[in-house]
Amino acid sequence: MKIWQKNINVDTFVETFTVGNDRDMDMHLAAADVLGSLAHTRMLNSIGLLPEDDLNAVQQELKTIYKQIANKEFNIEESVEDVHSQVEMLLTQRIGEAGKKIHSGRSRNDQVLVDLKLYFRSEIESLVQDVDALFSTLIGLSEKHKSVLIPGYTHLQIAMPSSFGLWFGAYAESLVDDLELLKAAWKVCNKNPLGSAAGYGSSFPLDRTMTTKLLGFDDLNYNVVYAQMGRGKTERIIAQGMSAIAATLAKFAMDVCLFINQNFGFISFPAHLTTGSSIMPHKKNPDVFELIRSRCNKIQALPNEIALMTTNLPSGYHRDLQLLKENLFPAFQSLSDCLKITSFMLGHITVKNNILEDPKYDYLFSVEVVNNEVLRGVPFREAYRNIGIAIDEGTFQPSKEVHHSHEGSIGNLCNEEIKRMFEEVKNSFHFEKVRQALASLLQ
Repeated sequence: MKIWQKNINVDTFVETFTVGNDRDMDMHLAAADVLGSLAHTRMLNSIGLLPEDDLNAVQQELKTIYKQIANKEFNIEESVEDVHSQVEMLLTQRIGEAGKKIHSGRSRNDQVLVDLKLYFRSEIESLVQDVDALFSTLIGLSEKHKSVLIPGYTHLQIAMPSSFGLWFGAYAESLVDDLELLKAAWKVCNKNPLGSAAGYGSSFPLDRTMTTKLLGFDDLNYNVVYAQMGRGKTERIIAQGMSAIAATLAKFAMDVCLFINQNFGFISFPAHLTTGSSIMPHKKNPDVFELIRSRCNKIQALPNEIALMTTNLPSGYHRDLQLLKENLFPAFQSLSDCLKITSFMLGHITVKNNILEDPKYDYLFSVEVVNNEVLRGVPFREAYRNIGIAIDEGTFQPSKEVHHSHEGSIGNLCNEEIKRMFEEVKNSFHFEKVRQALASLLQ
């Protein structure tokens, strides 16, 4: 029996099709479902819908189930439709009639909404930790190799001198802005939809402010119709934040694949971190970074996938929304894996010194020579023309001393300022507030 089922058995083909992969996906939500029920039942008690004895029994057993989930001793039975039904069934089996009372004042619609938001908050916090680790690695490498020059490119043509300090530091600062987008997703996630029921509220005098505080949310989704409309929108915004991080990783992975190529030869990794060929014994392929590139390109497609799955849905709940889990949930793990493996690989990177001593990079310094002429009083356009003619005639002589001192240039990376910006964004999530609220709920 399903918790919504009356006296008609659903066709097994229809049931199999409609449930789909939801049991597997719902395992991600199990801990969140228990947390939501802990808050909801305390609120029901406060408004007189759940007696004290029932509350104590329900709270104790919910905490037992939570521990089982943490210890991987929890599963959703084949005969049970979803995680919400499984938790309610276990409560009823173990404590009797009190377990049947926990659904008063809510629908599976707002139950899954709050589960999703709690789960998303947890996943966002984990991603921020992974981004933090990669950021620290990139900034450390930027400082370590700040004096090692490399070619800079535009149109994949030799352009101007750059440095490993600039290269690593650029991707570190990119993560700052990526975290800003993820912070926007966090703010959307951190609003409480519980109490919106099926999307039209309840005739019970629910205390939605109480559950908001118990679950550590910053605020409410006040309008009950909008609370339900937020499903799909929330997932899309999270996917956009994730896609920003993925875009940074994909671009970095592409750079690595170029720079490790023998025609560049700027960087290398130990042989045991590369892969070989079944026919060419000399090959050391950057398969890790190729897979990072592809995985992250796939994540960049995620916002569009979610948008297309929810386009033209009218207000209210629709079963289409169930399928969003299958697209978004695996992406959290994939992005986390990419962040972790990038940090790991960078812990073993070797950079090449004296790259620009090769004469093929002489033209990198044409702008330096033009600027030196300007500093001696020659008008810029005249200096530019003179150096251009010298290059065409083969008489150009590079000056390979680089004197860049302004903010963010080769000689002034401003890594401390970039670190300051990153810390400001990271600390603005206020994860500790959420941790404290949930720890108190579980006491």
